[in-house]
Order: sequence, then C-alpha cells, then structure tokens
Amino acid sequence: MIKILMRILRYSRPYKLSLIFGIVSSFIGVSLSLFVPVIIGEGVDLIIGEGNVDFKGVSGICLLLAGTVGVSSLFQWFTSLCTNKLSYLTVRDIRRDYYEKLGEVPVSFIDSSSRGELISCGVNDIETISDGLIQGFTQLFSGIVTIIGTLIFMLVINVKIAVIVVILTPLSFVTAAVITKLSHDSFIKQAKHRGEMSGFIEEMVGNQKVVRAFCREKKVQEEFDSINRKMKKSGVRSVFFSSMTNPTTRFVNGLIYAAVGTAGALSAIGSVGFLGVITKGQLSSFLLYANQYTKPFNEISGVITELQNAVACAKRVFDVIDQPGEPSDRDMMQLKSCTGTVNFNNVCFSYDKSRKLIENMELHVNEKGKRIAIVGPTGCGKTTVINLLLRFYDIDKGSIVISGNDIRNVTRNSLRSQFGMVLQDTWLFSGTVADNIAYGKQSADREEIINAAKAVHAHSFIKRLPQGYDTVIGEEGGGLSQGQKQLISLARVMLTDPPMLILDEATSNIDIRTEQRIQRAFEKLMTGKTCFIIAHRLSTIKNADLILVMKDGTVIEQGDHDTLIQKSGFYAELYRSQFAPS
Repeated sequence: MIKILMRILRYSRPYKLSLIFGIVSSFIGVSLSLFVPVIIGEGVDLIIGEGNVDFKGVSGICLLLAGTVGVSSLFQWFTSLCTNKLSYLTVRDIRRDYYEKLGEVPVSFIDSSSRGELISCGVNDIETISDGLIQGFTQLFSGIVTIIGTLIFMLVINVKIAVIVVILTPLSFVTAAVITKLSHDSFIKQAKHRGEMSGFIEEMVGNQKVVRAFCREKKVQEEFDSINRKMKKSGVRSVFFSSMTNPTTRFVNGLIYAAVGTAGALSAIGSVGFLGVITKGQLSSFLLYANQYTKPFNEISGVITELQNAVACAKRVFDVIDQPGEPSDRDMMQLKSCTGTVNFNNVCFSYDKSRKLIENMELHVNEKGKRIAIVGPTGCGKTTVINLLLRFYDIDKGSIVISGNDIRNVTRNSLRSQFGMVLQDTWLFSGTVADNIAYGKQSADREEIINAAKAVHAHSFIKRLPQGYDTVIGEEGGGLSQGQKQLISLARVMLTDPPMLILDEATSNIDIRTEQRIQRAFEKLMTGKTCFIIAHRLSTIKNADLILVMKDGTVIEQGDHDTLIQKSGFYAELYRSQFAPS
C-alpha cells in the first residue's frame, strides 16, 4: 500500500506549489481555529456568576471570536482549493499515462484483455483514485496540524491531564488499524468484481442481437446474477468494515473525552490535588481541545477507508501502466517509399508458443501491382499473415522484407502508412461523415472527400442523409446500415491512396449488386498496387495473380485460379463446394 501511495504522490511533484500553498494555508487556518477555545475560555472566565459578568469584555471577546473564525474559514477554503487542484491535476496525469500506455502496449495485450475491464479501469478506477486523493489530502493536512496544535495547547493548560489524553489516544489507532486490515482485501475483491461486471455488461449489451437470436437471455441473466452476487458479497463486506471505522473510533474517543472531562472537573473543584488546579474557563477550553484533538482521528480513519479503496483501484491502473510497451523503434529507418515487393522468408509464428501455427512460410512478390489472395478454412492463419505484415505481432523466426527492407528495421508508423486496410468489421467514430472519410488524411479538402466517396459508390446515399457529408453519425456508425458503413470505410482507404492494400473480407457485409459495383471501384483502386485479399467467397478472387491456399498455418498450394483448379487439390475442392449444384 505504501509503495502505491508513494507512486501516486510522485505524480503530484509537478504541482508542489499547490501542495505548499495548501499546507501553509491549512496551517494558518487550523492554527487560528485553535485559538477559538482559548477565546471561549477567556469569555467563560468573564461570566463568573449572577451579577458578576463583564459585558464589555464579553463583547470584545465576541468580536475577536467572529474575526478569528472568519479568517480561519477563509484559509480553510483556500486549503480545499489547493488540494482539489492538486488532486485533479494528479489524476489527470495518471489518466493520460493510462491512455498513452494503451496506445503503446502490444496488440497481444489488448487481444488477451477484457475490453470492459480496461474501460472500467480507465474510467471508474481512476475516478475512485480522484475521490480518495481529494478527501485524503484535504483531511490529512488539517488533521495533522489540528492534532499537533491541540496537543501543544493542552500541554500549556495542564500537562498531567494532557498526558492522560496522549496515553489513551493509541486506542483509536489500534481500532482503526484492525478494521483497515480487515477491509483491505474486500476492497481489492470489490475492484476486481467491478471490472468483471463492466466487461460482462459491455460484451452483452454490444451483442444483444446475438444473445436474443440464440435465446440465451436466461443463461446470460444467470451469469450476470452470479457476478452480481460476488460483487454484492465483496461490496457488503467492504462497506461493513469501512462503516465500522468511524463509529468505533468515535466510541473510543468518547471514552477519552469522558475521562478528560471527569479528571478536569475534579481538578477544577480541587478534589484531586496531584492533577493541579485549572479555572472553569480553562476546563471549557481543555474540553474543546480534547474534542478537537480526537476529531481528526475519526476523519483520518475515514480517509484510510477511502485510501484503501483508492489504492486497490490504483493497483489495477498501475498494472496496466507497467505493462511493457512495444520495443522502441526510435532509431530505426523510415520507410519513405514503397515499391510493393513483399517476401516472406522461412517465417515461423505462433500466438501460444506451445502450439505451432505458421511454420516455414515462403511468399515472394517481386513485382508491384500483384494481387495475392489468401484462402483457407477458419483458423488456418489467414488474418495472422496480415497481423505479421503490419507488425501487430513480431515473427518468431525468419524475415518479412518489404521493398528490400526487413520490417523489423523500419519504424512501425512508416510501415503501416504504406498499407490501406479494410476489414470485415467496420469502425466509425462519432462525428460527421466527412470526418470519418478523412480519418487517414486530415488535410483532405471537401472535393477530395467527395471524389473518394464517388469512387466507391457511396456519394449517392451520403447525399440523401439529412445534412449530407456534414451529417453526424453516432458511435459505431449508428443509424447507417452495415453496407453503408462499409462503403464509408472503403472511401476512407480510397482517399489515402496507399501503395499497398489489405482487404480482409471487405465486401462480406454488402449485397451482391453493391459488391459488383464496388469490385469495379476496387479495380481502379488496386491498379499499380500490391494487394492482399482475404476472402471466403472464392468468386471474388478468381482474377488474383497469386492465390495462397493455407491449412493449419502452412501454405499447401499456390498459383492462379486456373492452375489450382487443374491440380484438383484442396483449392479445387473448396471452389467446387461453393459452386456445386444444389
């Protein structure tokens, strides 16, 4: 816990002025508030009894009391301002590092993590850290100063009674420590179950159509109830222990207050001589100080509970931030020009090192403008080849050479900028249609955007939208059909005009008539470009220059369509299975 807290505090270093001003203003504000019991005690001594009241003195005391409380409140407000600024800026930096890390970690980490948990960690957990920091900084500053200040004033008034307070104080610490230890594990489990719940809900809501199509509502509800029960159990346990902290320490502090009151009263009437003699006004001041002295312990115990929750969440956040990023390519060369040649030389790769996938793959495309189709059954490694081309994953053995350069010797950005990619699953962000098309080329003007849309036959349906190219589409392209979203994705690639293309089932969600029109657009787009095409519908790749037939991670056949049909091998069998008469 201490290590995580120290790490959070390291994020606060750039804002040390806010920390310093907060401490100074807290010291001044609390110090002034500590004079309030002294002033009240002096006022009590001016009201000795009936007919023995110094009204003039009491009036002056009241004015002094009002001024002291006012100035103290002003400085305490400034303390809150400084600590809030410190907390929010600190959490902003943590959130920034978290999001930056998500852009740096290998794709394998994203693929192996729950998207819902990553979202929950970046939103809910960091917000919990913020709440813990704000409450912690504010109350710790004032609490520590209050404890030290009240102790000094009590020692000045009566050393022996003050010693009683100090001796009994550890009872509060022991009580808080025991409860804190019990609640720590519960907060860890609560944070874990919260992330699990967010991931489950995000997954189920996003795929509600599939859930209902397969009549899985009851099963999904049972899974949700199971997670919900675990979350309830850890939540109730953590809330139970955390809620015990404050009343328990208040009870202990009440005992201390009663002991001090009794000892002080006996001393004031002279019944216990060894405690010394104090006036009624001093007794009033002492009791107020005793109350002020114990109050911060109650607040700090509450802070500890919040910090327990914040630390549990911070651990999850830092676990992501501490993930190793992709190896740096800062000193590698830029791939500024691309001739379109691609060579796979004895390439080996597997996601799980205990299970082989791609073994000794050879592919040689020595001329630009070639069209390479990759076909095969599900799980044979087709998409994996694309992941390796773009260096989403690094190969285990061999080399991939593009335009004479081993891709491990060039920067990832310069490599990926040479490719345009259209996937089966489209991705559109919340914004205008024009912004979505220009995603890969922010400098594009409206004419370029329209020409790209016309090239893929998207212009006509875009013009029918309420505001045309300025129509704002929702998250994930809400309001558009799957085919329309795919057309916008195609226009995006058409606009960037890269030297190489990757089409991964790019027309699978488009009707046959639209596909035929888009194929004509592809003919224009692919002219002079090296293209990698993944397709299950073999009719779309009959004109490919080279067809790679993959099975179990190995290229078992390669050649053009006619050659592979004549071989009567695995490709011919796949082709006939699609076009066999019913």
